[in-house]
Amino acid sequence: MESKFKFGGVFIMIGLIVLGVMLPKTAKVFRSFDRTVEVRGLCEREVAADKLIWPIQFKVVGNELGDVYREVETKNAKIRKFLADGGISAEEISTATPSVSDKYSQEYGSNDRMYRYLATSTITVSTKNVQQAQALMEKQRNLIKDGIVPENGWDCTPTFLFEGLNEIKPEMIQEATRNAREVAQKFADDSESKLGKIKNATQGYFSIENRDSNTPSIKKVRVVTNVCYYLTK
Repeated sequence: MESKFKFGGVFIMIGLIVLGVMLPKTAKVFRSFDRTVEVRGLCEREVAADKLIWPIQFKVVGNELGDVYREVETKNAKIRKFLADGGISAEEISTATPSVSDKYSQEYGSNDRMYRYLATSTITVSTKNVQQAQALMEKQRNLIKDGIVPENGWDCTPTFLFEGLNEIKPEMIQEATRNAREVAQKFADDSESKLGKIKNATQGYFSIENRDSNTPSIKKVRVVTNVCYYLTK
């Protein structure tokens, strides 16, 4: 019985010795997992807009409502012909119902105004033929020759869009991630460490904005990725 206790004590002692040897190594491994570096990778590209929303708006005034509507219809037809002659298809053109206000029915203001009715008509072009539409925009003076004066308000500003993000997204994420790794590698070299595996990463948010205020047809696409790497000795 005593021999059994002696052997048991020996095994326990051996186990404690082995544990004492292994603990520093284990602690070192655990400490290595605590050493990380978090970096950001950036990717930017300039792309051409692939869709254009172009509202053409004009106003008509008069004292006879019927005459006002007829003039609106006549000018709408001229605008649609102008667009069709320029290569814009009928499916890309939409005409909104004219908005008509009666100045005499307004609560505020006098009734001695020159014209009683004011009609606002808007024709909107929605096309992927951006360059073709831009060429027509430069020829709007032809509408003025036909007695149509397009409005220049904020709600008549052409809107350029880029809808091809999904096609370039994988390459941009790859480039941003590669950029992040280069930054992390530089950090590891400066700290005399080795760059390990990725601990975690987030894709980041894609943003699309005008390259500048003068060329809204050129977009700047931007993505930032956040990547955390392990560092080892």
